[in-house]
Amino acid sequence: MTTRMVFSGFGGQGVLTLGQIIATIAMNKGKEVTWMPSYGPEMRGGTANCAVIISDSSIGSPQVITNIDVLCALNMPSIDKFLPKVNPGGLVIYNSSIITEAIARDDVRTVAIDATNIALNLGEAKVQNMVMIAGFLTASDLFTKDDVQAALQSKFGGKPELMAMNMAAIEKGM
Repeated sequence: MTTRMVFSGFGGQGVLTLGQIIATIAMNKGKEVTWMPSYGPEMRGGTANCAVIISDSSIGSPQVITNIDVLCALNMPSIDKFLPKVNPGGLVIYNSSIITEAIARDDVRTVAIDATNIALNLGEAKVQNMVMIAGFLTASDLFTKDDVQAALQSKFGGKPELMAMNMAAIEKGM
């Protein structure tokens, strides 16, 4: 089985880190994985996205241009650009703090996460990407909360305050 994902938003929202965490989870589970970032030169405030492919077999190309199985969108330009490329029956997880318009497709599953507002209520806007992971945990069987914790441990293990903040964001998102 192969799952093709796109994580997209403004630079500074943590979409590249979000994709890395998902890729790390898949690697920890023994899957074949690719992670391919794309971002503008302006970094914060510009557009950023990354493609992640998870598979049981070898992956020929890291690009995800069409046939997206999972879209994780943190802003409206991401919906505009990538929603038409999501496969029928695909999953769209979106930041309802910023994306306030209805998703204009009835052939995909949608999960709205109030990510920015939840992160701000936790006192740290930077964890909105971790809040978005809650959408995966509630809408798919791709991984578990323990899988997420193990991936975060490998990234932030030496910083217990970051681990606690990120896990709190995930809990609040659920």
